[in-house]
Amino acid sequence: MNDALSVVGQLRDLASEPQNREAIVQDQGCLPGLVLFLDVQDEDVLFAALQTLRYLAELPRNIPTMSNELGMMVSLENLMDRTGLSVEVLSLAKEVHGIMRSPVCRTPERERRKKPQFFINATNKKAKSVTLHIQGLDSTDQRGLCEEALLKVKGVISFTFQMASKRCTVRIRSDLATESLASAIAETKVLSAKQVVKNEAGEEVLLPLNPSGVEVQQNSALPDYLPEEEESPEKDLTRAISRPAAQQDANGSWINAAASFLTKTFYW
Repeated sequence: MNDALSVVGQLRDLASEPQNREAIVQDQGCLPGLVLFLDVQDEDVLFAALQTLRYLAELPRNIPTMSNELGMMVSLENLMDRTGLSVEVLSLAKEVHGIMRSPVCRTPERERRKKPQFFINATNKKAKSVTLHIQGLDSTDQRGLCEEALLKVKGVISFTFQMASKRCTVRIRSDLATESLASAIAETKVLSAKQVVKNEAGEEVLLPLNPSGVEVQQNSALPDYLPEEEESPEKDLTRAISRPAAQQDANGSWINAAASFLTKTFYW
């Protein structure tokens, strides 16, 4: 199930960027894949799939295609009726279902589904930036705790704080799940993190992150500084770490094919 979580996590991160949302919905494989993810038992996969759908629904013209996707509404309804799920998963499932059922003009847009058109940037990047709102970031002591937590996470390249707004911008490897950051921060016992993203209207919203059940790979030794391969947008950083790109698994399964597709086709 770790492979499934990795794939849906990459898709969710792509969907968090407004310029990617239409292309994802128009792709012939992404929505059917998300419908399959809604039927799994792993709550981390479910939560990430629902987050992805919530992002995609930020673009109003995506909603008819999403709601008409074969099995989408049935899977959401089954999910809402499932017992034993966390409050976070059930709440997000109800929210997404409500958006899908909103009174919008529904047309058979799936018939006009385009082939993949992912031309986000001209070069394939190995890093991405994530902005976190950190509850409890009130003093230099809490900042120190947060720094120690982030420095232990393999895949963190650099970070900088905006104490006035309780935010931290983290530069990470593209194959690192955002939940890993939330999990590391939650281990401080006094801090918690949500991701700051923009919706289609350009407004900032806070996206809950589920830190439970996320395995965080830790650095065994921390250098004072290791520059990443491409220039970081932050110039005032004093400490950073990096890791080699994750090796791809080529066992031919659907999950690994999807992971390879996401890695090679989308551009960060």
